[in-house]
Amino acid sequence: MSVQERKERERAGRERLIVATARELAEQQGWDAVTTRRLAERIEYSQPVLYSHFRGKREIIGAVALEGAAEMAAALRAATSAATSAAASAADGSRARVTALARAYLDFAARNPAVYDAMFQLDGGLAFAREDTPEPLKDAFAALLESLGEVAGDGVHPGLFTEVFWAALHGLATLTRAGRLPPEDAERRVELLVDRLAVI
Repeated sequence: MSVQERKERERAGRERLIVATARELAEQQGWDAVTTRRLAERIEYSQPVLYSHFRGKREIIGAVALEGAAEMAAALRAATSAATSAAASAADGSRARVTALARAYLDFAARNPAVYDAMFQLDGGLAFAREDTPEPLKDAFAALLESLGEVAGDGVHPGLFTEVFWAALHGLATLTRAGRLPPEDAERRVELLVDRLAVI
């Protein structure tokens, strides 16, 4: 390994450590607790080293959001794949996939509140729904579209339907987390969403 390759590997390792530490701190104490000073102390690097990787908290939030988007896409695909394998028929498969996708999305949001906030609530400097949208965000949307596009219904644009279904899931996730919706009805909400929106 050349000196340059070793330096690049070390740099990538430091960036992963910064992102992991920011994520851990945010999940434990909230994003207000994530400061460059606290991160520098926790990872035992100076603030200038941290700033050599990220210009500030906004970029760190963006890095956590991209990591979270990749994880969410993987979770959605794993859930829909398992549902497809267990289905007895094509119609059962579509319903099972959409239901599994909704549950997996809501579960991801509940298990990773700080990451979810980085993805959808905080300013991480990321572009959504544009040509310059980062690939992990595009892929997370694609993971939704793969199952939802097929149940959009005749004459309904699959991407538009996916946006509406995603917005409903986001609303359920944020309202449930804020204590605005009773948790005992969570499964009934998923069933209602699938029954009323998806054409299966």
